[in-house]
Amino acid sequence: MKSREPSNLIIRKRTLLALAVILAAIAILVVQLLRPVPGLRLEPTVQKVLTIPGTAPVIPWPEDGQATMVLQGSGGFGSSGGEQPIAIGSVAKVMTAYIILKDHPLGIGETGPSVTLTEADVAVYQADKADHQSVVKVQAGEQITEIQMLEALLLPSGNNIATTLAVWDAGSLPAFVAKMNDTAKALGLEHTHYADASGDSPATTSTATDQTALALEAMKNPIFAQIVAMPQVTLPVQGIAYNVNALVGHDGVVGIKTGSTPQAGGCLVFAAQRKVGGQKVLLIGAVLGQQGVSVLETVLKNVRALIDTATPALTAQTLITAGQTVARVHVPWQSAAIEVKAPQAVSVIGWPGLAFDAKVQAAPLGKTLQEGAPVGTLVITQGTREVAKLPLTAPSAVTGPGLRWKLTRF
Repeated sequence: MKSREPSNLIIRKRTLLALAVILAAIAILVVQLLRPVPGLRLEPTVQKVLTIPGTAPVIPWPEDGQATMVLQGSGGFGSSGGEQPIAIGSVAKVMTAYIILKDHPLGIGETGPSVTLTEADVAVYQADKADHQSVVKVQAGEQITEIQMLEALLLPSGNNIATTLAVWDAGSLPAFVAKMNDTAKALGLEHTHYADASGDSPATTSTATDQTALALEAMKNPIFAQIVAMPQVTLPVQGIAYNVNALVGHDGVVGIKTGSTPQAGGCLVFAAQRKVGGQKVLLIGAVLGQQGVSVLETVLKNVRALIDTATPALTAQTLITAGQTVARVHVPWQSAAIEVKAPQAVSVIGWPGLAFDAKVQAAPLGKTLQEGAPVGTLVITQGTREVAKLPLTAPSAVTGPGLRWKLTRF
């Protein structure tokens, strides 16, 4: 028979086993306590793309030339005709006026300095007139203010006034043209080149897209916007002069500039004011290179069709409602996530089919949160334009994990 182990040896083994179990348990507890605790995590719940519901309007783009149209402060309806630079005629005077007002700013009600016209200005007028260009009558010794020169430039479209303004501003026509091209580059007008201040030169070229971008900038100046919306003006020598843009003053059209030469055809950079959801908005666009028996009549008709199609499609739409859940804060030691809500509504003006991108940018999060602490930002964009940027905050406080969770987590 086998002999039994002494009782004290059995006790010793059992004691060692119990000690090992205790040590293992202590080790597990220590590991659980010392294991890194994951931080809070923000999860976006808002849709990445928000689209105005409905059927998108079919825009009647012209068959010839180039065209584009945008809603100021919103997005673009599209374009036609590509991005090959073409002659733009007197549309070039938008840049001339833009630079003059930038270099010699005017406030509402101000007329600016008076300029005495010389025999040189008269010679330019006579030469342009003999060349069958668009001119405004002047005479030597005439006193004309800055705002009157701008009116003569933009309404009856005086080519001679463009030269007078260029020399007054920069000292010479070449120096002013260089300034025009430098400004175009600074504004990101990559397909635009100016060879003169009036646009009579066929070497002055651009695209509908570039000229629309310039128009958006120019219309930010209240003096420019005031002038191009005038149907007529009275000038010192010329007398009454009418806006070549026959659409101005009718059905909310407030500008901007026509252009026509044999090389450019009919051109028009346009702006039409509309009221949507109680808010005034501007449709702005450009139509270039139009052909026909009367190129100006052709371009005016085609612009009218664009405006008339876009107008009934404009609508106010709420993309995000106030209090809408747009994200959740996940707390590893809590069973339910914390809903993060939009602090205010985001409403836009657009048309059916216009899409907006929504992105939630998370703030750095630790393991605790105070009520009202920032957790991220909701950013709504349309193309490259930021529509809204809403701060997101914690609706309630979050404390760190308790001992029980640390010890029992897997």
